[in-house]
Amino acid sequence: MTLQAIDPLTAPALERVAADDLVQATMRWHFDQETGSPFWLQRARSLGFDPIHDVRSAADLALFPDVAPEWQTLSAEDLIPRGCRAGEWAYMVFESGGTTGAPKRVIEMHSRRRAAGWVSDVLDQHGFPGTGEGHWLHIGPAGPHLVGRTVGVLAHLRRSLCYYIDFDPRWVKRCLREGRRDEVTRYVDHVIDQALAVLDTQPVGVIFATPAILESVCSQPRVLETFQRRARGLIWSGTSMSDETLRLLDQEFFPDARVVGLYGNTMLGIAPQRPAHSGDAEQCVFQPFHPYCLMEVVDPDEPSRHVAYGASGQVRASLLTRELFLPRTLERDLVVRVAPTAAYPWDGVARVRPLPSLRNEVVEGVY
Repeated sequence: MTLQAIDPLTAPALERVAADDLVQATMRWHFDQETGSPFWLQRARSLGFDPIHDVRSAADLALFPDVAPEWQTLSAEDLIPRGCRAGEWAYMVFESGGTTGAPKRVIEMHSRRRAAGWVSDVLDQHGFPGTGEGHWLHIGPAGPHLVGRTVGVLAHLRRSLCYYIDFDPRWVKRCLREGRRDEVTRYVDHVIDQALAVLDTQPVGVIFATPAILESVCSQPRVLETFQRRARGLIWSGTSMSDETLRLLDQEFFPDARVVGLYGNTMLGIAPQRPAHSGDAEQCVFQPFHPYCLMEVVDPDEPSRHVAYGASGQVRASLLTRELFLPRTLERDLVVRVAPTAAYPWDGVARVRPLPSLRNEVVEGVY
């Protein structure tokens, strides 16, 4: 099947499509009067260019401003394309973490499920537990945070149940900002106690947890033994992790489990850790769901300039799906830009951590 023979907006998860074809299809869908969303049809009047005729390539997305801050107060319903309103109605509203300001809101129905299908294929490449090899336990945010839905969808795609231990990262960040670290410790213990109640009684084989939760688990021998006994696969995400901590997690604490990281958030989607190969300079490389997430690494002081491979820069991401178009969002993260490979012929990123300029604003907490 050639790239031109498929609709990029509805292509199967593992079908490779050209970025420029997807950009053009996205412009036709989101800026047509019959199919576009109220937000984009209204916003188009002040853009100063015609998205359908002037935006023909991924590079042309540079014409768009970063509109993400507008999504802090926008009615989420205005993001739903007219072309998606007929038929099934299963939309959900999710929020960003609100780490550097008021949360931004997005709508979602099926688009992240396709991304999860691709992530599931990457997990297979890692030799991750599959069908019949244990159910999943999600120890992380749910509620308005999209990560809980994503982990649940991954479990369903692999024909597994997903158990949930919810927590509120915003409360933890508030406690940390106010210097109430003892309360954070009690809260983490409360979360882990709930996880143990599941692990002691249910046939779990895959565990999702944040680095902060895993560090607490690894510091408690009895708790660690229970996690080790169950985990055949371990997914970590949510906050930064040093190379040494990752090495200890992979080689010392969970040597019998497949340990895989996920980088992502509500605004940019999912970027799983790809399998390592002999030429890697970085221990952990994340790959976005290209081209539905077009991730750039730019100079924080001059965002119009991309940094060189191997250099550090700020993440700027564009989401292009049938349900949602979000161009050129500057993220809070500093990363190393990683060159494409034969297996992954688009940029990856590594060493994710908060931007130094936001060090006083970003409280990572437990997520």
